Amino acid sequence: MKLILGMFAAVLALGAGGPAAAQGALEKTKVHIAVGGKTALYYLPLTIAERLNYFKDEGLDVTISDFAGGSQSLRAVVGGSADVVSGAYEHTINMQSRGQRFQAFVLSGRAPQLSMGIATARVASYKSPKDLKGWKIGVSAPGSSTNMLANFVLAKGGLKPSDVSIVGVGTSAGAIAAMKTGQIDALSNTDPIMTILEKQGAIKIIAEARTMKGTEAIFGGPMPAASLYAPMEFVRKNPNTVQALTNAMVRALLWVQNASPQQILATVPEEYLMNDKAMYLFSFNAIREALSPDGMFSEAGAKTTLKALAASNPDVHPDQINLAETYDNSYVVRALKKYRK
Repeated sequence: MKLILGMFAAVLALGAGGPAAAQGALEKTKVHIAVGGKTALYYLPLTIAERLNYFKDEGLDVTISDFAGGSQSLRAVVGGSADVVSGAYEHTINMQSRGQRFQAFVLSGRAPQLSMGIATARVASYKSPKDLKGWKIGVSAPGSSTNMLANFVLAKGGLKPSDVSIVGVGTSAGAIAAMKTGQIDALSNTDPIMTILEKQGAIKIIAEARTMKGTEAIFGGPMPAASLYAPMEFVRKNPNTVQALTNAMVRALLWVQNASPQQILATVPEEYLMNDKAMYLFSFNAIREALSPDGMFSEAGAKTTLKALAASNPDVHPDQINLAETYDNSYVVRALKKYRK
């Protein structure tokens, strides 16, 4: 009887022609995604996929847990409390340097969407990155991609991370408060936080990777950023589940490419707008080109990331990293065949 019912259900699924019907059965229907700072525009495609029910359309029951920064969301997966990270691609390289294999399978940000600014009260004493010595620098969380950008700027001034004090301030109102109350001297963070502080005259931007041009100027090439990545063992054991996750994210990326400002505002949660819709849209337009148009990783981007990490992290040795293992475009290729018109 169970066999007959199972066959009947399969026939119904094929007849319905739903998005999940054309691929194999999901190994896991319940997936836990860890993210660090979900309100940031850095994670907009993830929010779109969630809010428009794209994960559900793929047969997934997704739980998203939000942490203060990317390093903390990564720890959740390493510790086994989450399955997949929505975070910076660079962590796959960092983790490989520590002997742990992680793989990214869909890219949502083709530029870091990060910037670093100094408090206006400090502008007179700043001429170059070497002047940051002894300063308190705010980041979303220690070890996150915002921390990586700060380290990279420090390295340009001949400084080491130990030459400053790194302070975790999150990616929302807490970061704004930390800057305005003088708890930090400089801030490396995401939008809309950085744009808000800049427009309010609270900071002066000294490095920006919110645009393709700015990213090229800082890192010398394309720098892949937000992605979905997971332990390689998870990817290998759950290929259909990974494909479903990729389908949802690619569908969200394609939606964002054509969405109007009104559609963006109507889709994201009200609290993400921080009581200023105009500023949110201004920030979105500033980083729009940084969002991946298709979810694909580039070899050039992977090489830029490795070079940047090696320059700011002495534990990363390029000759010991297998870049080909850190990302896989095959899931995106299949997703694009399914959803690109």
